[in-house]
Amino acid sequence: MTFPSVHVPRSTEAPALSLGGLSLGAVALTVADLTRSTEYYRAVIGLRVLAQAAGYAVLGADTPLVELHEEPGAAPAHPGHAGLYHLALLLPSRADLGRFVAHLIAGHTPVQGASDHLVSEAIYLQDPDGHGIEVYADRDPASWSWQDGQVSMDTRAADIAGIVASASTDTQWHGLPAGTVMGHVHLRVSDLSVARDFYSGMLGLDVVADLSRHGALFVSQGGYHHHFGLNVWQSRGGAAARSGEARLLRAQVHLPQNELELLRTRLTLAGLELSGNGPQGFAVKDPSGNLLRFGPKT
Repeated sequence: MTFPSVHVPRSTEAPALSLGGLSLGAVALTVADLTRSTEYYRAVIGLRVLAQAAGYAVLGADTPLVELHEEPGAAPAHPGHAGLYHLALLLPSRADLGRFVAHLIAGHTPVQGASDHLVSEAIYLQDPDGHGIEVYADRDPASWSWQDGQVSMDTRAADIAGIVASASTDTQWHGLPAGTVMGHVHLRVSDLSVARDFYSGMLGLDVVADLSRHGALFVSQGGYHHHFGLNVWQSRGGAAARSGEARLLRAQVHLPQNELELLRTRLTLAGLELSGNGPQGFAVKDPSGNLLRFGPKT
């Protein structure tokens, strides 16, 4: 599906959309070696195997968060292609993040970075196929700074000692705790302006941090700091990820039933192609080819 442009039809039939109950579900990825990747997400990230079959595994804390689909011999994820920049696992508390960091330190696990974003504190890793992973904890939303609908975020060095100390003496590692959720998904896109038209203009998400002059945009609903990050740092003008490379298959988005139906109508009236369209939801590709699967929130 291609989008030469994205606009909301000027029709009284096109419903206004203001998402009020959005949450994210599992992110599905292809990997070259299922055994290797499953072990990484289990032993390093701390997820549990919830289901497994030939060529397929689902991992999570108490709910599915990552689906792995084996594509033997797949090349590592290509940073110049549209696709996943990172999936972001949100922990219930800073103390949980402290236990996670202590676990990484004990295992001498290499990380890609550790940042204080003002609204959150985050650790960045990369799986064996080059998929980015963020594990983070939010600061109290009451402490977030907003001005004219924009939230203040930054990238500063994380206070690792303080994060670990927040776990107090209880640093025993039992994996990621129940209540861990998919906090946000950060995507590589090929054109930031077109992506903005889709995620804000079509899906109705709020632009909460406009860093377009730096090649990035953050969108959300309900006053969250972001549900989707979008960037062109390496992928400007890039093609969609394709078969033969580790890639994003889809990101799951949950909506209350009434909002799901409004969005279905809105996208249909806009002439966008919906796949798997039925009572349990539908999927649509963004202009860069990233597949979003929308389903009912339970």
